[in-house]
Amino acid sequence: MTTEARPDPRRVVLFLFLMVLVGLNLRPALSSLAPLLLRIKAETGLTPLAIGALTTLPVLCLGIFAPLAPWLAKRVGPESTLTLSLGILILGLLLRGVPAVPLLFIGTLLVGAAIGVAGTLLPALVKRELPGGADLMTGVYTMALCLGGALGAGLSIPLANLLGGWRFSLISWGLLAGLALLAWVALMPRTPRAIATPPVGGSMRELLGQPLAWQVMLLMGSQSSLAYIVFGWLPTLLQARGYSEAEAGWMMGASVMVQLISALGAPWLARFSRDQRPALLLVLGCVGGGLWLLLQAGESWRWPGVVLLGLGQGGSFSLALTLIVLRTANSRLAGKLSGLAQGGGYTLAAMGPLAVGVLLQLEVNMNVLTLVLLLIVAAAAGFALLAGRNLRLDIGDDGRLLTR
Repeated sequence: MTTEARPDPRRVVLFLFLMVLVGLNLRPALSSLAPLLLRIKAETGLTPLAIGALTTLPVLCLGIFAPLAPWLAKRVGPESTLTLSLGILILGLLLRGVPAVPLLFIGTLLVGAAIGVAGTLLPALVKRELPGGADLMTGVYTMALCLGGALGAGLSIPLANLLGGWRFSLISWGLLAGLALLAWVALMPRTPRAIATPPVGGSMRELLGQPLAWQVMLLMGSQSSLAYIVFGWLPTLLQARGYSEAEAGWMMGASVMVQLISALGAPWLARFSRDQRPALLLVLGCVGGGLWLLLQAGESWRWPGVVLLGLGQGGSFSLALTLIVLRTANSRLAGKLSGLAQGGGYTLAAMGPLAVGVLLQLEVNMNVLTLVLLLIVAAAAGFALLAGRNLRLDIGDDGRLLTR
């Protein structure tokens, strides 16, 4: 009889440090762009349609390039693939600051591609390095993502003012990515422990035939859609309700900061139940409640709405990522499910902000917009009831993929 080797505590701490450092880089490249859009539009003369494409492009790239991660990891290894992703991220950040409009779009495309691949790899690496505590460690990683997003949104304008322009503000995030790349190359795990991963079975074609995989993907897509709707349109919607530009910005920033709490706490909370359905319904209920308070309730309810929305969105994203590692038996399957869930999920999520933009163009009232958002919350809750069950994708004795 063989027993699973206990992880080396030093290796665990080192990997946790690297995971947090890499995670900090996977949102500033996205969140730092939105506050600068008015300056970019004024200087470059881009049309509203082009600006819309610039904001949608990285989200689409997250979905389009995420499925490449398992393919690359199989051929060159997950460590080298993550190294390549960080290098492409740095290149994209630098290109966005070059004074040529086509390079702004090319750099944004590279940024989205790099984040799509890197973000897909990390759940599989967590499953490999920390199989016993993968859910809690995914919460730590998600907290790093939320912190990075908050830093990108909050420091974007101050950096532009300090450094002398929006181009330098965008380029400056390459320094943080460069630090992560150097640390990863120097300290990344080089001798992975032996993993009992079946050499055959679990192809992407088999995965597509499993309803559980689709349920995880649809949950990821629906909750991410809400996240990108809030990120792209919440300040505009709040201003339509009569809040000033500054107050709407503070409310948005505060909501992102609150996400740090639930991003770390939601996976821990989920351990009190035999599956993740109660925790998922709780955080999605917070999202729905927060949106309703912000868009329908009186001004006195705005800060409770901010807190509820932040708690809900941080928790729902953290749990959606956690399901990728909990619904799979080994790191190889986790990588494939991550590619499907994030690839399809982010592609679906990109449609949310676009739909809200169309509704605003049609000049629908706030009641209709609120109803649409709550219907997306309801859909996410339905997928959560399916994806949150205590099931797992595994390889059977006959080498075929199954759910049990």
